[in-house]
Amino acid sequence: MTENELLTRISEVQFVCVELNLYLDTHPQDADARSDYYSYSKLLGDLIAEYENEYGPLMGFGHSPVSNGCWVCSDWPWEKE
Repeated sequence: MTENELLTRISEVQFVCVELNLYLDTHPQDADARSDYYSYSKLLGDLIAEYENEYGPLMGFGHSPVSNGCWVCSDWPWEKE
């Protein structure tokens, strides 16, 4: 996947996780939704790890501890083409 495709996929999976989390707030006994939430959470973690290993951290302040890239030495979003 390209960087933009990976970011788009991360956004999509984040959306699903948030919606499932909100649903589970009002339907805590729904085992299928809970299973889906865990599956999408794992997928989200895998996608974020893939992005960070390839392109650098997504978040600053120690939330994305990767050796590839850093906020100080990487291009700012408006510097990328």
